[in-house]
Formats: sequence, structure tokens, C-alpha cells
Amino acid sequence: MKQINIVYDSKTGNVERFINRLRERLSNRKNSLFEWKLYKIEERLKLEKDYHLITYTTNFGQVPFKTKIFLENNHIYIRSVSSSGNMNWGPMYGKAANKISEEYNVPILVKFELSGTQEIIEKVIGGLESHYGN
Repeated sequence: MKQINIVYDSKTGNVERFINRLRERLSNRKNSLFEWKLYKIEERLKLEKDYHLITYTTNFGQVPFKTKIFLENNHIYIRSVSSSGNMNWGPMYGKAANKISEEYNVPILVKFELSGTQEIIEKVIGGLESHYGN
């Protein structure tokens, strides 16, 4: 069974709600070929396996401080990134994903507003399973 690892950071609860809905969707699936592991960024989290990062955008287009620190110590295994944001920020919407993508040369899977939609959750599942299934 292949493992899919997601590391996430949440401040206002939007990403946490997204992760909780993702977790619920994954628990209702049958015959999955993948084992999903979800890790919340904590101060000393060290992950030495490939992962997808889901974070939020703060301060009108910035990468959150905890996410930056995590990446400084764990960037070698990042394979893709997603970010929440608020469309009211215009061109700064989900900008953290762009900055991480550029700095670590990884693709952006999705950007989603606030805590996302069920459609975005399905896109994350499908995108990661397709990537890890190869």
C-alpha cells in the first residue's frame, strides 16, 4: 500500500476544517490503494518522507512563519503545495502557494478559498492519488 502524506498549517481554522472534511471523506472510502497520513505542523515536526503541503496565506500574500520554519527543516521531501486564501485579496489570493512553489520548485495542486469546497477536496484526493500512483 502506498502512503500519501499531507502536512498542514492552520491559524484561523479554515485549513483545519478543510483537513477534517478531507479526513472524513477518506474514512468513508472503500478499497483504497493508499494509506493517508495527515500531520499538523508543530514546532519540532520532522518528516523524512515525501509529502504534500497545505497551508494558508497571511498578511496579504505571505507564507506563514510556522510554515517557513517547517520548510527550512523539511524542504527536501516536499513534492507539491496547496494554499487557502481569500479572494478579496485579489492577486494576493493563495499567494503562499506561489511563493513556496517558486522557492522549492514544486507544483501547486490547488488554491482554495477559506475552508474549500467538496469539489476541491475531491481534486486534492484525485491529484495526489494520481501523482503517487505512478
